[in-house]
Amino acid sequence: MSWASEAVAAIRKIVLIEDRIERVANQVNLLAETCRDLDRRLVRLEAKFDLIEKMATAGRKALPAKTQSPRIKKRSN
Repeated sequence: MSWASEAVAAIRKIVLIEDRIERVANQVNLLAETCRDLDRRLVRLEAKFDLIEKMATAGRKALPAKTQSPRIKKRSN
């Protein structure tokens, strides 16, 4: 091979490598955006569960004592 054809082959490889690197960089950017979106969604879910947990524990201090219904009282008398 002559030095010119070797130079052209080397340049062609460099261009192909640059193209592949550009495509990989675009894919990484898309994955990063997806990851950020999932992180935002996870934060929202955590906030909702925290709110639900606070609401559930605030209203559940103690259960009221069980009372008999009037029907049951009539039967037992």
